[in-house]
Amino acid sequence: MKLFEWTIGIIKLFLRPLRAAAPAAVLSACLAAFVPAPGQAGIELVFGTYAADKPTATVKKYQPFLSFLAGRMSEELGEPVSIRLKVAKEYGEGIRQLASGEVDFARFGPASYVHVMKENPGIRIVAMESKNGRKRFKGVIVVHKDSSVQAMEDLAGLSFAFGDELSTIGRYLAQEYLLNAGISSADLYEFAYLGRHDLVGEAVGAGRYSAGALKESTYKKLVAKGVPIRVLASFDNVTKPWLASSQMPENVLEAMRKVMLSSENEEIVRRISKNGFLLGADQDYDIIRRAMERSLAF
Repeated sequence: MKLFEWTIGIIKLFLRPLRAAAPAAVLSACLAAFVPAPGQAGIELVFGTYAADKPTATVKKYQPFLSFLAGRMSEELGEPVSIRLKVAKEYGEGIRQLASGEVDFARFGPASYVHVMKENPGIRIVAMESKNGRKRFKGVIVVHKDSSVQAMEDLAGLSFAFGDELSTIGRYLAQEYLLNAGISSADLYEFAYLGRHDLVGEAVGAGRYSAGALKESTYKKLVAKGVPIRVLASFDNVTKPWLASSQMPENVLEAMRKVMLSSENEEIVRRISKNGFLLGADQDYDIIRRAMERSLAF
């Protein structure tokens, strides 16, 4: 625990000059550099994720929970556990890191889970995030607040902003929803993949695209900041899985799962997953597999 807290303290010092606008690649390299000291007894784990929002916000979000998780796992396993954070600059890099064992566990979107299982079927679900006791939450398609668009069909001939090309909401589910409304890529004036959810919302708010797809939580944050967007449509998504690499020892995985499933009332856990965690299974993501297949027709 002391080692992890020292690491986090040093990271914060490095982040101060970068906080305004740190490129994802620079931030990732900075975080990756802080490894536990040689000879330190105990279990050393690396947590990986990708920056779906600003990288600095990603770091701030995960630090307290990872410290909490390390402390509780130390108690469960009877030996010190240290965890360091590694932020991938984009989805594909994060998938590769977990598949190869470069990181020990990760928090992914549903589509990234489907992709990583294709690369390494030995990946295991530690737990799924809970949304009011359920495994579903919303993705949204937004337009400018003053847009004349009132229905999905009105998007024909207009422009659309997607997120990352491997994003569950930002691509696959959004494209399935467009197809179900009778709109394919050929029916749009143009479309583009902008990467992060916040960039999609900001681009629509600035009038650069007629509509875009992003997660509901990011939409609410952007509106609170004054970005002029409104929801045109919403659709179901499956909550995020926390995944263990194929190389993680079974006793470490079980300790992590026990801590996560027994901590739903902890304030620090609610900052990561508002309603705690649930047991997850591969079949929970079948609807995502179907959307990914359907999107091929886009």
